[in-house]
Amino acid sequence: MALKLPIYLDNAATTPVDPRVVDAMLPFLREHFGNPASSTHEYGRVARNAVEQARDQVAALIGADAREVIWTSGATESNNLAIKGAVRARGERGHVVSVQTEHKAVLDTLAALERDGYEVTLLAPQADGLVSLDAFRAALRPDTVLASVMLVNNEIGVIQDIAALGAVCRERGVTMHVDAAQATGKVAIDLARLPVDIMSLTAHKTYGPKGIGALYVRRQSRLRLQPEIHGGGHERGLRSGTLATHQIVGMGACYELARTEMADEIPRLRTLRDRLWSALEDLPEIRLNGSLTQRIANNLNITLVSPQCDSLLDTITEVALSSTSACSSGAGGQSHVLQALGEAAAEGVAMRITVGRFNTGQEIDHAAAYLRRCIVACRSGTPVSAAG
Repeated sequence: MALKLPIYLDNAATTPVDPRVVDAMLPFLREHFGNPASSTHEYGRVARNAVEQARDQVAALIGADAREVIWTSGATESNNLAIKGAVRARGERGHVVSVQTEHKAVLDTLAALERDGYEVTLLAPQADGLVSLDAFRAALRPDTVLASVMLVNNEIGVIQDIAALGAVCRERGVTMHVDAAQATGKVAIDLARLPVDIMSLTAHKTYGPKGIGALYVRRQSRLRLQPEIHGGGHERGLRSGTLATHQIVGMGACYELARTEMADEIPRLRTLRDRLWSALEDLPEIRLNGSLTQRIANNLNITLVSPQCDSLLDTITEVALSSTSACSSGAGGQSHVLQALGEAAAEGVAMRITVGRFNTGQEIDHAAAYLRRCIVACRSGTPVSAAG
């Protein structure tokens, strides 16, 4: 079978929408167009039922109660609502702890809080990208009101020990927020056991539509978040605005697929990822960024330390990959995640390669051979087309 080029290996930036998710959404763009808030007629009730079914599906994937799920426009809004809403609800300008490798949606939100008078401590990760539990514990102060640590890093794919970090927060009475945008469908999440108070979620990293996300808020924590958006009092007063039924249905559908298929999908993605890495790892001056063991199955983040290859990414045309987070790639400069890992990790040309549900073994073999040719060619100064 002829390959479609370029081969898409940038699933950490966004995933293609699963056709089954599209099929679930379409009726709510056509015949079921009612407003979920219109409960006096059938159109509204159908939409409302679909919204609540999707809420159940999201809750089922993360081991939560459906009443703990609030709809948002995506993980960025969820992060803003979680962080600003939680600290402002406390009424005092306290202290917040996070990590230098967090997504910009968290880091920029924390910077905004600093401008408002809050104190923020950003922990440096270890060389493998993971947070030291001892350093985390030492950073918490009597006036610490919130800690925010992402479950899966969006660039290097490492999985933080949220159970241990959250347990420390419970001991100290600190609210624990987790950005799980990159984790759903790739890491088992059970919030019935995980000591997390607030968790940010999105659909488009899990084969769902863009523009829809959710925020988990633990009911037992008795958090009273301050809303960021005011209007009609939707979503229990936490997020006003007419609900996008078709997108919500899509998020529910993609989370349901993740719940039922991830046990089979994760090993398959790991096999494809390892197949790709094994074809590249013997090249001189190539380095893996972040822990290989504490890492999601589909992520490969590598750096090529070779001055001749500074323009390597400009020559790659048959594979779609990225050098950094999609939310940061337009800003220029080196990845803040790799910089946080140390000077060695920040040197050279970084490539984030993320395998997805619809990639085949044939695509991985072609991509591996092609990338190998590109790397060898750039190191020797030979045009890729002439590299064999």
